[in-house]
Amino acid sequence: MKEQAKCLIIIPAYNEAGNLEKVIDNLTANYPQYDYVIVNDGSVDATKKICREHRYQVLHLPVNMGIGGAVQTGYRYALENEYDMAVQIDGDGQHDIAFLEGMIQYMEEEEADCVIGSRFVKKEGFQSSGLRRTGIQFLSILGFILTGVRVRDITSGYRLVNRRFIKSFAQDYPTDYPEPEAMVIVAVQRGKIREYPVVMKERENGKSSITLKKSVYYMVKVTLAMLIRRLSFGVRR
Repeated sequence: MKEQAKCLIIIPAYNEAGNLEKVIDNLTANYPQYDYVIVNDGSVDATKKICREHRYQVLHLPVNMGIGGAVQTGYRYALENEYDMAVQIDGDGQHDIAFLEGMIQYMEEEEADCVIGSRFVKKEGFQSSGLRRTGIQFLSILGFILTGVRVRDITSGYRLVNRRFIKSFAQDYPTDYPEPEAMVIVAVQRGKIREYPVVMKERENGKSSITLKKSVYYMVKVTLAMLIRRLSFGVRR
């Protein structure tokens, strides 16, 4: 009988006091087969207090490292504790754990290295604003030009990776707005990427880290980061 793979859920959290209890209560009550770790990214709200009161499995970063630093901390934890797979979900409740079993099965069936929980396969649920969808499409096309791999929902933070990329991301993970750049890393290392249809929800509490004011900066920064990352791999070869 095949031994079941160990999967860790990585939950980066920055000021998610209004959402975290609901996310973890759902996880522990309905999906006890999965381990999880919250990475409290120097929150200044009640996130740390809530984690302590409920005795959640949590790593507290002393200062705010940003989403990339928090996620990389989770991958380091996964590597040190010998997990076979790790999945990122947001601490705001947008990512539904009900889809994780299907993502794991799909990874095994396809022998994939990375499975993206994608809004754009069946186009159900929350689809983001029209402006953001245009930006996502641009980054998707850019990713294809740079790597030859098309990922439609390239900014999705709902992603599952195997042990090969747990190790890779534990050693090297992008810092600011990391998702598209991380997909360049997987693609240029010849990792097999697949997208799996999921339904995402709108954030119930708090604010997204990407405001309208930051959108232009986001697009310029991520575009340059993807280009530099691709060129850096070209130089290494």
